[in-house]
Amino acid sequence: MTKGTDMSKSGASSRNGASDDTTARVFDVGINERLPLSQLAVLGLQNVFGMTGMFVFPGILGRAFQLPDAQIAYLYGMTFMACGIITILQSIFLLRLPIAQGPYAGSFGALLAVGHMQAGGLGTAFGSFFAASLIWCALTVPIRGRSVAGLFARHLRVPLISGMIVMLIMVQIASVALPTWIGNRASPGFPGVNLFAGAVAVSGIVFAMLKGGRWVRRISILLGLALGTLAYTLFQPISFAAVAAAPLVVLPHIFPFGFGVRPDLVAVFLLVLIPAGMGSMALYQTVADWGGETLTPGRMSEGLFGVALGSVVAAMWGGFSTIAYPDNIGILRATRVGSRFVTLTAGIFLIVLGGCVKFDMLLVVVPIPVISAAATLLFGVVFMHGVHMLAQVEWDDRRLIATGLSFLIGLGGLFVSPDVMRAMPLMLQLVLQQPVISGGLTLVVLHALLCSTREASVTPSTATTRTQH
Repeated sequence: MTKGTDMSKSGASSRNGASDDTTARVFDVGINERLPLSQLAVLGLQNVFGMTGMFVFPGILGRAFQLPDAQIAYLYGMTFMACGIITILQSIFLLRLPIAQGPYAGSFGALLAVGHMQAGGLGTAFGSFFAASLIWCALTVPIRGRSVAGLFARHLRVPLISGMIVMLIMVQIASVALPTWIGNRASPGFPGVNLFAGAVAVSGIVFAMLKGGRWVRRISILLGLALGTLAYTLFQPISFAAVAAAPLVVLPHIFPFGFGVRPDLVAVFLLVLIPAGMGSMALYQTVADWGGETLTPGRMSEGLFGVALGSVVAAMWGGFSTIAYPDNIGILRATRVGSRFVTLTAGIFLIVLGGCVKFDMLLVVVPIPVISAAATLLFGVVFMHGVHMLAQVEWDDRRLIATGLSFLIGLGGLFVSPDVMRAMPLMLQLVLQQPVISGGLTLVVLHALLCSTREASVTPSTATTRTQH
């Protein structure tokens, strides 16, 4: 018996032999295992650095609305705190998996679009977002282990759907990976320094993952970010003036940008929140498979409720709804540490950092191109896991039609010209700009109409057994 199997057996419960083999192959440290405090601190901080959107979305939104520095810092703080609270709930109380909940690109895009409407503004955007979040939260409340929205969970047990949803998530957030790595023409390191520093970061991560020992592998992301930041500073010195000028502590405020509600915008935000829940459930199933855990409908419903609750908190304080963060799923695979106590530690860090603005700004000093380069690698790892899940599918004409059409609808919406997009109703614009909405919902409908029920009979344990072979 291998060491990894011994460790997973000591912390996990109710696992069959196939699950134990999978845990030993994917995780060196099982989902329910504890680690020394020093390792929890390092791995938890690494998860914080893995949340690319945490360092990108608040700054972009604040500058798009020309907010003062104090309010931009507030956006950072509330994003950290909201994500930290939900990460803790998912790690210990609700889902009980090593899931880090990070800011969702879909809600960022919707707030940006709605906030710039003539009759909108950030107050109406966040108010409508709050109302939609309350509705979504009501639909996800677990009653006797089930919820209305949790009915989607049975679809995500089908490898074809879960694999495609994972891939569509990666397609949707690819815009904050390579483009942000390269930067824009006004950025100090564009393009050569940005590309070089990012390449150093990626090289460091890959080397640590493939050549480093178990301990080095666990800090591979932090090592890569440190090397990338050092390479960046060789050409572009980093200023700490923003850290010195920032206030020490920030506390949440209720609707800091005002409050307004429009029914049509509530519908828009509700449409944005649904795929975040579906995408999260697909990633929950992925992590559960890696750790040999069985996700019952009740447990999945509790995880989905956590996502919805995070949306309510974020909208009320002035942040973004959350999603199971693909970066952090990639970190699980890179480090082979599946302990949910690591993400618990990350959640605590997020809350502390969110309340300490100076420390927030210190983390933001890490150049965005370096963080985005690491995200490009991690997104790619998770994307290819979606491809791996599709390898379990027994392909026929019906499945090829449903999958191919759905994927190209989701992908194609990103290439509609801006002039054509502006001529469309707002709701249609948001649908086309969100591959998880357009492609994911198309896939679910086509699968129900065209495909046989054979895939639905594949249980998670059966899927795990296939993966081993």
